[in-house]
Amino acid sequence: MLEPSHNNELPVIPAKRYFTIGEVSELCGVKPHVLRYWEQEFSELSPVKRRGNRRYYQRHDVLLIRQIRALLYEQGYTIGGAKAHLVSDHAKEDALRTKHLIHQMIGELEDILELLK
Repeated sequence: MLEPSHNNELPVIPAKRYFTIGEVSELCGVKPHVLRYWEQEFSELSPVKRRGNRRYYQRHDVLLIRQIRALLYEQGYTIGGAKAHLVSDHAKEDALRTKHLIHQMIGELEDILELLK
């Protein structure tokens, strides 16, 4: 396993749709029991569970795990702090998307107003 300070040495994520917990463990430098614990702590992390309760992670799950790993191991966040950081990141993204949509709608409404004149 990689030490927390060696995040730059993580392997490239292959072009696959699903990854087993063992593959994700290797890709993220985190042991499987830690991944299972993080699933309980971070609601955003929810791999598909199939036959026999086997976990299958998707690419976005692997990226999220790497982000959680960086927050906890490199930046020194606590579990609670990492949760709050992830929530604030999602809130910022939502706010930016909303702002962009509002500007787009204003532009379209101005165009319609010009057509009506």
